[in-house]
Amino acid sequence: MQALEAISPIDGRYRGKVESLTAYFSEFALIRYRVLVEVKYLQALYHLPLPQLADMDEPTVAALSELYEHFSLDDAQQIKEIERTTNHDVKAVEYFIKEKMVERGLGQFQEFVHFGLTSQDINNTAIPLSLQDALWDEYEPMLEALINDLDGLGQQWADVPMLARTHGQPASPTLLGKEIDVFTARLREQHRQLRNVPIPAKFGGATGNLNAHYIAYPHIDWHAFADSFVADELDLKRSYPTTQIEHYDNLAALFHALVRINTILIDLCRDIWTYISMEYFRQKTIAGEVGSSAMPHKVNPIDFENAEGNLGIANALFGHLAAKLPISRWQRDLTDSTVLRNLGVGIAHSVIAYDSALRGIGKLEVNIAALEKDLDNTWEVLAEPIQTVMRRYGIEQPYEKLKDLTRGKGAIDRETLSSFIKGLDLPAEATESLLALSPAGYTGNAAEQARDI
Repeated sequence: MQALEAISPIDGRYRGKVESLTAYFSEFALIRYRVLVEVKYLQALYHLPLPQLADMDEPTVAALSELYEHFSLDDAQQIKEIERTTNHDVKAVEYFIKEKMVERGLGQFQEFVHFGLTSQDINNTAIPLSLQDALWDEYEPMLEALINDLDGLGQQWADVPMLARTHGQPASPTLLGKEIDVFTARLREQHRQLRNVPIPAKFGGATGNLNAHYIAYPHIDWHAFADSFVADELDLKRSYPTTQIEHYDNLAALFHALVRINTILIDLCRDIWTYISMEYFRQKTIAGEVGSSAMPHKVNPIDFENAEGNLGIANALFGHLAAKLPISRWQRDLTDSTVLRNLGVGIAHSVIAYDSALRGIGKLEVNIAALEKDLDNTWEVLAEPIQTVMRRYGIEQPYEKLKDLTRGKGAIDRETLSSFIKGLDLPAEATESLLALSPAGYTGNAAEQARDI
């Protein structure tokens, strides 16, 4: 299939941006991770040690790792061929490994492949393991790059005054860098929470009780074995107790954490989009790039629009995964299986969005003249400090007097406010301080906040 023939934009238009995710979320990847879990489980049984595996030698057991370390497309195709007969994907993996053991002279031990397990012991370890690897290897570097770039802009613009807007109306001024740093701080906190969510795995036999294990070897502490296998060999957190499947509560928490990160980025994209429309930002142009098929002058904020759209798609998928996966009829139904196959789609749309946001951020240039013009045209925002100082010195109805002077009166200039200040019964020091104030200089501790962040 050519990329132009793909139904999904992830495998078509955007494939170049997310191709690396195929190592974690493709059908090939899922099969490879299943082989990995099956092999590691067999090796763990050998090291337990299980008496029936005592005649296997250490180098031969260790060499079984080659089955997943050098797993090829041909191997995956072979497993798919077996699946056409079994009509069961995990059983096909079991038979594949057994064939490989026979080829290696280990046929007498082949029945200990998948010993005592159900398919969900493999799926509910392989899938979270692939997710964990993808988050560490692909997702987190993109998120960290985005946070670092925003942090750089926050520092670069830490001293640039900007008119704030609450309800879309002029409000107490702030610093551009501090407003960027708000997003940096939010993203860092949600990233911290994301990393603190344990990646869960289910490993406990047909209905979560290790029934078959205990009936075959009642003297072995299979519960302790399962805990150590999941933690030490797979670096996951075993859920206990469970039914036949993982209950997915922590996985839902992880999806909700991803949603919160993406929601913050949607907020960022919309704010920057609006600042661009207000000409607070200009965008660097790229030679040969076209902004509109009809209007040659346009430089559209398409990177932020693309990011916002993909973040929305990702959140819709994560939201469904978080809402659906923890619900299963009795000890298990199959609805989780088909839903989980879309896990990588949400990650892919997030990565596409982060790439777009990074490109958009890299094109931003501050239009200082536009920022200064807005500040100079909104002296009415100084009504807040003036009435606050009036309160300090006991002048009656300070708020009401400033309201009469400024509310709904349009632009208020410096002279109007100066005249008002001079008519107040204030100490000379307070009068001089208010007369020296300007919108650009009325930013509170925004600079300190920017430095702290």
